[in-house]
Amino acid sequence: MLVLDFINVGNGDSTLVREIENGEQKFAMLVDCGHDSLVRDDHPGELDPRSQRIYAGDFLKKQGVVRLDKVLLTHFHRDHTGGLGRVLESVAVDELLATYIPPAGAGPLEPDGDNGLSKAARNAVRCADLYAGALREHPGRVEGMTQLPGDRMERLRLTDDLTMDILFGEAVLYRRQKEVYDAVFQGERNDYDLLHWAKCMNVSSLRQRLYYHGREIVLGGDFYAHMWETASAAPCDILKAPHHASLSSTTRKLLKMLQPETIVVSVAAGRPDERPHPYIISLMREFTGEIRFTDAVSIPGLVNPVFHESVHIEIE
Repeated sequence: MLVLDFINVGNGDSTLVREIENGEQKFAMLVDCGHDSLVRDDHPGELDPRSQRIYAGDFLKKQGVVRLDKVLLTHFHRDHTGGLGRVLESVAVDELLATYIPPAGAGPLEPDGDNGLSKAARNAVRCADLYAGALREHPGRVEGMTQLPGDRMERLRLTDDLTMDILFGEAVLYRRQKEVYDAVFQGERNDYDLLHWAKCMNVSSLRQRLYYHGREIVLGGDFYAHMWETASAAPCDILKAPHHASLSSTTRKLLKMLQPETIVVSVAAGRPDERPHPYIISLMREFTGEIRFTDAVSIPGLVNPVFHESVHIEIE
């Protein structure tokens, strides 16, 4: 049985994929690790007392997961990698896969120091600092790290019954990413380079397609629809909506190509930036009768809040 938990990390993404056989964990993979905070400082207001938001690391503990076969980082925005430190406090990892691996022991980068950087450039440094810091502060918790080149689709046979395709953006993005991050870890602070890379991070996001017993699950990362709908996007059974169901995340053309039976939206309730966007949710309802949200999202006339720690799906 394949068990999917789209964890309610609030702002961000974290998806636990497990194959269970006779009640025992046969395989476990975490795709992204959520944010380093359950309440972002740019999203005002306190949590609803009924909220069941949870850090990815704490969710793993509650599920009794002590080891992950793989951790896959789709890209390095804070809401996808900020929770890596808590994950490594909770579990050991056989292999970490990402399109960039920081130098051993790299950092700290001091993103808020007197560096003359713009806000967006500082945030790009902060994201790199959180990622490298998690690895530096938890030595020995990751057995191996694989840097994905991004110049071709990767197909991984995870178990006898579970296969995963990893899909990338344009190959030039990952070469540029390496140049920018290598320079940062070497002590350079180029505002222009960091600012422009910050604008490219979502379109460098990885996507995954999982195959299990004739069912197909697509995890859309933060990839924008206009970058994706021109590619070969075959129908799937379950779609993790890209980019928190923002206005740029999804189009009618993409949904026609994917034809998902179930859509899961990983997003915090009460975001002030229209994520999820009401138009996108209305559009999704034209294609599927089942849209589920990780957090207790409320959109009058469209979505009623549901409080849970994860969107839990089991596939036989």
